[in-house]
Amino acid sequence: MRKLLFSGMFRAPVTEPRPPTDDAALRELAQAVDRSARRRLGHSLSIREVDAGSCNGCELEIHALNNAFYDLERFGIRFVASPRHADVLLVTGPVTANMRDALERTFQATPDPKWVVAVGDCAVDGGCFAGSYAVVGGVARVVPVDLHIRGCPPNPNALLQGLLALLDRVGEGGRSA
Repeated sequence: MRKLLFSGMFRAPVTEPRPPTDDAALRELAQAVDRSARRRLGHSLSIREVDAGSCNGCELEIHALNNAFYDLERFGIRFVASPRHADVLLVTGPVTANMRDALERTFQATPDPKWVVAVGDCAVDGGCFAGSYAVVGGVARVVPVDLHIRGCPPNPNALLQGLLALLDRVGEGGRSA
């Protein structure tokens, strides 16, 4: 134990470098999402994240949107604790049999207009969990989905681009309830 403790004191931690992102491009993308939300909804975008049975890879990328690097709160985009305050449901993972009812209730509790975004490959079609006895399938088998964001997991920029595409599509007459 002592040897392990001392080796940890003299060795640098093993970490990955921060992703190369143009801060101006990120700022412009987040501001575009906020402008579009205010134009379509009259207020900033409120997001409720729902884990329907994922491996948590997508959640890590979604939570990165709130860290000091992305800091979406500065653009008015916020995550809410209750579906009653949400405009968008970000659903991750394949829908498991145990989470089906909870996802349906969350969808029903979200006020109109509401949009559902399936985040990650598993949310689209069950991913590597498809065919399991415990998995119902992709999110669209349980609630109507307005947008799929592919990736395993999708990065925070892809999430922002997806939200912007959703708001633009809704503005052009896409599903709104």
